[in-house]
Amino acid sequence: MESHLTDIGHVIQLAVAPVFLLTAIATMINAMNSRLGRIVDRRRVVQDRLSTRAADEAGLTEREMQYLARRSRLVYHAIFCAVLSALLVCLVVAGAFLGALLGIDLSRAVASSFIAAMLAMIAGLSLFLREVYLAVSSGTHNQL
Repeated sequence: MESHLTDIGHVIQLAVAPVFLLTAIATMINAMNSRLGRIVDRRRVVQDRLSTRAADEAGLTEREMQYLARRSRLVYHAIFCAVLSALLVCLVVAGAFLGALLGIDLSRAVASSFIAAMLAMIAGLSLFLREVYLAVSSGTHNQL
């Protein structure tokens, strides 16, 4: 029994880093969600303008709607990747505990899940960076 307690204690020590990682991922999801909310609010404003503008200005407004749709898709996919990363980190922690409790070697599964979590987070951050770049580089699109 002492051996199992030692194993569980060691797993708890190892699980601290992934738990902090979950906090960081949650913070990123919150930031991404805020940006998505701003994009949705802007789309509502542009949609209202689209119904009141003259036909010659409608093309410009429609282009901004497409631009905002592109940005919202990027943020949505970034959020998806971040949530996937968080789920995979949860699997890492669960796998570590299950391996210790059941006395089986899940090190390859835990390592694979962690690598997949990092790849998902890299993808999410890359998509988020692309969305921020689009927002910053084309500030003139938002000045209708």
